[in-house]
Amino acid sequence: MAGDDVMFLDVGEGDKRRHIAYLHAGAAAPETPSLLWLTGLKSDMVSTKAEALAHWTAPRGLGLTRFDYSGHGRSDGVFEDATVSDWLEESVAVFREVTKGPQILVGSSTGGHLALLLLRRLVETAPDQATRVRGLVLVAPAWDLTEELMWNRYTDDARREIIEQGRWVQPSAYDPAGYVITRQFIEDGRRHLIKNAAFDPGRPVLVLQGVQDKDVPVEHARALADVLGGDWVRITEVPDGEHRLSRPEDLAKLYGLIETLL
Repeated sequence: MAGDDVMFLDVGEGDKRRHIAYLHAGAAAPETPSLLWLTGLKSDMVSTKAEALAHWTAPRGLGLTRFDYSGHGRSDGVFEDATVSDWLEESVAVFREVTKGPQILVGSSTGGHLALLLLRRLVETAPDQATRVRGLVLVAPAWDLTEELMWNRYTDDARREIIEQGRWVQPSAYDPAGYVITRQFIEDGRRHLIKNAAFDPGRPVLVLQGVQDKDVPVEHARALADVLGGDWVRITEVPDGEHRLSRPEDLAKLYGLIETLL
């Protein structure tokens, strides 16, 4: 999509007020479902999978909303100043103020964690809004990201640096500069863990997971079925799939999962 299509939503108050960039295409009819895309860490709303979804949904009359978290893409903020609380607040705001009608939450990696947190927040605080969520499709869901996939996997030296210096640069295969992980980010993430405060999603949670994924191990994705209440989780594993799952054959599987919810 052209840059001129980007719109902005104000989220937060006072010094925390920030402009969140988003792209929105409405569904062809009010009763037709739309997708809300929640992107991965350090990704943005015009990533490969997000653009592919835009091209897939448009001719089918399906709506699509996608946005950049603070510290990402076109939105305000610096990555190392942001927290899961910020991104959840932004996700709730976009859902409530931008999307209309029935929605399918589609989250990739960190976006999978936020999709689950968004549904849980809506169920707890706005059940009328939660009824609009028909189901979730999660790609390599990094649930409990800050604890299970970061803190628990870090070396003692990395943990010590985070505690004593307040920050540590996590090496990344996707960015030569690495990702700055702060003590604030880790500590805030503990407010949003799913493992120790599981909930029943009450609707299907369909997972697409690469068996060769080194960032979100397949065992972590499988464990989600035991963490969530009810019998809602179904996992489609891609034997030769890695983390991004953006090859044509991976995208075809993603579209297939979305179609099952349509």
